[in-house]
Amino acid sequence: MDTKKLDTGSNDAISWLPHEVLGDILSRVPTKLAASTSVLSKKWRDVVALVDNLDFDDSASLKRNKEGKLERDVILRECFRNFVDRTLALQLQGASPIKKFSLRYHVGDDTEMDHVVRWVCNVLERGVVDLDVSLAPHAEIFLPHALYTSKTLVKLSLGTKISLGKLPPDLFLPALKTLFIDAIFFEYEDLCYVLIPGCPVLEELFVRHKDFFAQPYCISSRTIHKLTVQYDSDFGIGSLDMSFDAPSLVFLDYSDYALCSYPQVNLKSLVEARLDLRYHSKEIKRPNIWGLFTGISHIKTLHLSANSADVISRCVKHGLILPVFNNLVSLTFGSKNKRGWRLLPHLLKQCPMLETLTIQGLDGHISDVTMRASQVKVLLGRLEAHC
Repeated sequence: MDTKKLDTGSNDAISWLPHEVLGDILSRVPTKLAASTSVLSKKWRDVVALVDNLDFDDSASLKRNKEGKLERDVILRECFRNFVDRTLALQLQGASPIKKFSLRYHVGDDTEMDHVVRWVCNVLERGVVDLDVSLAPHAEIFLPHALYTSKTLVKLSLGTKISLGKLPPDLFLPALKTLFIDAIFFEYEDLCYVLIPGCPVLEELFVRHKDFFAQPYCISSRTIHKLTVQYDSDFGIGSLDMSFDAPSLVFLDYSDYALCSYPQVNLKSLVEARLDLRYHSKEIKRPNIWGLFTGISHIKTLHLSANSADVISRCVKHGLILPVFNNLVSLTFGSKNKRGWRLLPHLLKQCPMLETLTIQGLDGHISDVTMRASQVKVLLGRLEAHC
């Protein structure tokens, strides 16, 4: 059968595609590039108005001085703000909803924060589904009330190293399924008792605090299925404990200093856990991880970092009795010292149903470790990459 090329009468075949298709294509490229097509013709201006994925980053308006500190270029920052305003105004002409809005912005004063509030309100009014706002530097930020009562938000990401102030008591996000918190300081227990309860269908929660005061130390939700907690702050940890009350949780990724206690660990649906527990010799010389491991002893897959192996071994030396992992079929284990490797045989005794054992860091010290014959069916080894 003969085939003929589409004769568009022009070398510009892409312009003949339907507006909806072109809009979808431009939604997949950087917003700055997509917006630049608006100068080509009125048709392309109409197409840009259909773009539903907007991504703005003001990093280009920052320069490093001789001391290596970031400084704002006044002219470039004004250009950036005008670019955001023009793009949103052009997109508004298309009267189409916005699926995703991402903003990286360095706030210098209240005037600049006014721009942020206006932009966020703009996309919220147009039914944004995925909102990602990362502001700097460390300061108290007041986001618009509409953010906390959106009926369309499905995914919300907030950061970084800022305080949101007191959350409104009427906070309610009925459609939110994914919440990403990156170094946000909340008023006392607002995350646990205001934000999370205000998300009735929340399925995934990610809380990260890097070089920032970590909180909360109690995470409670009846709906979340996936939880990631990454803390690396040692501020006041000597008097803190950690609780998990998430009966529907299936996957847990927990990274933190090993704490004094874990008084409540209600994770009855948990299937897989990744643990990276670190030892703090000054603040907590004898951490108590019994509650944590007892609370996850029913899981099927467990990943233990080298740091975790070190902590567990220390605890066992001081009297910790590990629970029996009757359902565990897959274990990933790594160590960075003799103490951790000597834990492995003891741990395997507590895993009667284990089928797959993955050893990480085989370039470490294992020469003086002997293990009894076991039921393990698959043994995998991974060498650590050294840069």
